[in-house]
Amino acid sequence: MPRRHIRVTGAPDAPLRAALAALRAELGVSDGFPAEVLAEAERAAKAPALPSYDATDIPFLTIDPPTATDLDQALHLSRQGTGYRVRYAIADVAAFVVPGGPLDAETHRRVMTLYFPDERIPLHPAVLGEGAASLLPGQPHPAVLWTIDLDADGRTLAVDVRRALVRSRARLDYAGVQRQIDAGTAEEPLALLKTVGLLRERLEIERGGISLGVPEQEIVERDHTYEPAYRAPLPADGWNAQISLLTGMAAADLMLSYGTGVLRTLPAAPDGAVGRLRRTAHALHIDWPHHVSYAELVRSLDPHDPRHAAFLQECTTLLRGAGYTVFRNGALPPITTHSAVAAPYTHCTAPLRRLTDRYAAEICLAAVADQAPPDWVLAALDALPAEMAEGARRAGTVERQCVDIVEAALLKDRVGDVFTGVVVDLEEHHPTVGTVQLESPAVIGRIEGEHLPLGERLQVRLTQADPAAAKVRFAPA
Repeated sequence: MPRRHIRVTGAPDAPLRAALAALRAELGVSDGFPAEVLAEAERAAKAPALPSYDATDIPFLTIDPPTATDLDQALHLSRQGTGYRVRYAIADVAAFVVPGGPLDAETHRRVMTLYFPDERIPLHPAVLGEGAASLLPGQPHPAVLWTIDLDADGRTLAVDVRRALVRSRARLDYAGVQRQIDAGTAEEPLALLKTVGLLRERLEIERGGISLGVPEQEIVERDHTYEPAYRAPLPADGWNAQISLLTGMAAADLMLSYGTGVLRTLPAAPDGAVGRLRRTAHALHIDWPHHVSYAELVRSLDPHDPRHAAFLQECTTLLRGAGYTVFRNGALPPITTHSAVAAPYTHCTAPLRRLTDRYAAEICLAAVADQAPPDWVLAALDALPAEMAEGARRAGTVERQCVDIVEAALLKDRVGDVFTGVVVDLEEHHPTVGTVQLESPAVIGRIEGEHLPLGERLQVRLTQADPAAAKVRFAPA
């Protein structure tokens, strides 16, 4: 999923949407699928491979943004002795995709869903990703069912994963969940989301992990002008994310014990990157004492504060070294952890939107059953890191160019205006060229000028804001 969440609302023929459509054309991405892929998806939607284990009696629920239709996960929480039982049903994409077929080949070409501010380019055709494979309520769906038992402190006691038929009873959104929990009207399976979520957040702090609560930015178009608004994550967003993290950590532990798998890894951030963030914090008047760790600082920030929101966005730069690491036959890789999670971790909870999750699920199922993974998994495993890296590169290009287009649209009528900003980066071989982040609005753009003061506040003048060219340029005032 994108690190910078931007949505655009307004007329479909608005200039900003036209610029985004032109970007999709330039990048050669489309939500359309080849005819043979659509035909296979239609056949699979009517006759998936169904599991023998029936778990449709468990009252699962889903929690997603209100407009989401590609529902990867369904949740059920209960008390188990003095602890808790987490049941997490993940869409079983392998029940629909024939290895080596046209649909499989297309997912390897796309790798992941691409997110544009006004629409998304899906990994799977809608008949599967938003239909038969999506865990929509009221109908049975094949799933990979995780059962994770926790003790009273939220620590993992036991893990099971198997294929199951599940049926969601309710489709909820974050705001509605937060209202129910705050009002005390949520029934136990939902009310326990706060209980378990807080326990897992406590353990995250204990092990030195960090979750970034980066606000979502919405650009509303009215009468050919653009107004920015921000939605800071709710506590329920974080509690729900902890269930996904718990499952990804359990999956990684299974793979490491099994000796074969694919991990999501991230080395510790280099000192230079953290030093750069310290300069940005200083310039944004965010107090960061030297005895306070990066993780402690981030947890103290308020994403409703524009300065804090700008800094949280800049913190995503520490995630840039993340990648996928494959290992086989007990030969473990030198790095097995994800530094932001502060534990071994893998992606396994979003197979409708990310290719590698389908493979991770199969390896975990094989590990629990004490069997060899399917041949199609082993055949594709070594190529996965490069495929995912290329998909991430493409998604990063989309994200950067979309940000440029949206910010240019936001500022297009303010060329010549002066803003307060912070130089957050300088090109190594061209110190007269860098990146500036405005305090308000939270815009990032290119700046050119002599003696640019890295990490310091300065007045900058907007010299260019062109949505069609996707360019925002500043100069020292």
